Amino acid sequence: MNTVIGFIGIGVMGKSMAGNLLKAGYEVYVYTRTKEKASDLISQGAKWASTPKEIAQQTNVIISMVGYPSDVEEIYLGEHGLIENGKKGTYLIDMTTSTPSLAVRIAEEAKKKGMEALDAPVSGGDIGARDAKLTIMVGGDIKAFEAVQTIFDIIGSNVVYQGPAGSGQHTKMCNQIAIASNMIGVTEAISYAKKAGLDPDRVLLSISSGAAGSWSLSNLVPRMVKGDFEPGFYIKHFIKDMKIALDEAERMGMDAPGLTLSKSLYENLAEAGEENSGTQALYKHYNN
Repeated sequence: MNTVIGFIGIGVMGKSMAGNLLKAGYEVYVYTRTKEKASDLISQGAKWASTPKEIAQQTNVIISMVGYPSDVEEIYLGEHGLIENGKKGTYLIDMTTSTPSLAVRIAEEAKKKGMEALDAPVSGGDIGARDAKLTIMVGGDIKAFEAVQTIFDIIGSNVVYQGPAGSGQHTKMCNQIAIASNMIGVTEAISYAKKAGLDPDRVLLSISSGAAGSWSLSNLVPRMVKGDFEPGFYIKHFIKDMKIALDEAERMGMDAPGLTLSKSLYENLAEAGEENSGTQALYKHYNN
């Protein structure tokens, strides 16, 4: 059967991901709430779908990359959604960072309709999406994963199957918890360098390749120093992720003080009007 891909959500990352699938030669249908966001992809050969229902009817592999769990729930489980209107044998791949419990529910409902659903959140931001070097964390049926692994390999360079439905989302929470505290350390380090009269770029040369090295240090600090706070990943979406992680940690009886502090700092930024800035805008907390 010829693979026809539907892609829902043409945002900062989704646009590049869908574009890479087009470049690989796949027939791709796209849907996003604002058609203008898909204009570049349409000019590259993507076909426009006016609703998720139309995506479900025209394709047999569907990828979603949207904002919030409420969006995921509507797209997959709503009356006009993918599961109600999709074809038997369709593979559903949600790459949104969402809740593990919703991922399990979607997988169960998909199976009832003869479909397979995978939760496959990603890490790597706009750069990873552009360069097809995303980390992809996959939960769901192992045979379903193997059936679509070729597609994952086109948009990511580190694709790891984590276990049954919900496992991808739990792994993404581990990722976000690690980033949350790291962003505080990274931002404080560069703020300290600035206040000590050092050249932040030269400091970065020394510390980014040592024990302090991290993706955030190497990729986001240069943006901080230049005053570039455009989103590779929105603050509002990071807050959403941290809320999910804290809810899950509480459910498991785990204390997460680093995550709690990071969430409070980012919420302060959002209240100050920075919710649509990139996560590197934490720098403003220390330097405004």
